[in-house]
Amino acid sequence: MRKGLEIGGIIAALVLVVFGIISIVLGIDGRDTVTTSLERENIVGTPDMTADAIAGEAKEAGLKNVDLPSCDVAEQPIDSGSRARCFASYMRIHALEATGGYTYAEMGRYEAKPNTPKSELAAGGGTEEEKFAVVDPETGEPAENGARNVWVTETALATALNTSYMADRLSAFGIVIGVALLLTGIGFGVLVMGGAVNNPDTVLRFLRSHKPHLSHRDAPDADA
Repeated sequence: MRKGLEIGGIIAALVLVVFGIISIVLGIDGRDTVTTSLERENIVGTPDMTADAIAGEAKEAGLKNVDLPSCDVAEQPIDSGSRARCFASYMRIHALEATGGYTYAEMGRYEAKPNTPKSELAAGGGTEEEKFAVVDPETGEPAENGARNVWVTETALATALNTSYMADRLSAFGIVIGVALLLTGIGFGVLVMGGAVNNPDTVLRFLRSHKPHLSHRDAPDADA
């Protein structure tokens, strides 16, 4: 039985070590993929992507109750998950500046005619009614609300950048878990090879020595 326990312990240790190595390799490969993909896009932060600069722009644009980014990627290449997330946060402020502080849901789908009744206008401008929309001379169809399209584009790009950040964090988590599994497997293997299974009496003796003793009051009645 001891031999079987020893063999099982060695196998378990090897499995933990293998899983740890695989997790570390996959995590490193994931981070490399994120970095490579971002570098291919050649994204560079604009000069106003600093906390002070964006705060001045937001104030000038009249933006209120908006969470401003505190990170700094001005003139820096966007080549990591953390920088991608920072860049995305600045993109949101730029989009709000372009829309007057309104989000996608607050703007109408179409560009409204000058004399459109206020009841037919969306809070952020534009209208949902085709009959009050400006007609595109090229297509003859209602003209799209340009400000709303800006928001759609910004959201799509920001989502992609935030996904890169999430992938980068998950890769880092995989590396941490891999290291934990690797160390656990090595430690378990050392215990097995060191004879912890071959001499279980030492373990049982340790457990007995730490077993809580019953007080005289709690001891079972000998006459019971």
